[in-house]
Amino acid sequence: MISLRGKQKRYLRASAHDMRPLFSVGKQGLTKNWLDQLEDAINKRELFKVNILANSEVDTTELKTFIEENSDIQVVQTIGHTLVLFGESDEKENRHYSVTVQKI
Repeated sequence: MISLRGKQKRYLRASAHDMRPLFSVGKQGLTKNWLDQLEDAINKRELFKVNILANSEVDTTELKTFIEENSDIQVVQTIGHTLVLFGESDEKENRHYSVTVQKI
């Protein structure tokens, strides 16, 4: 797990600016299955957004805590009901953002 510094987070926030949320949290809330899907997506993309739906009983603080305590995924930014997530891919061919982040 890469420990992110300010410049690295700034780069990741800028890279995620144009992205649309890839996952949503709804009525079912936070489950182990949902977290496993996040980890699979991190291995393919390394950086994406998650949106909390209006009908969800989870708030951004709960979601951030759940993700960071139960996985190696880091929350880079929280804007309203949207979180930007980053994690280093286990597969070398999918490491695009993490290679750049380590150079910063």
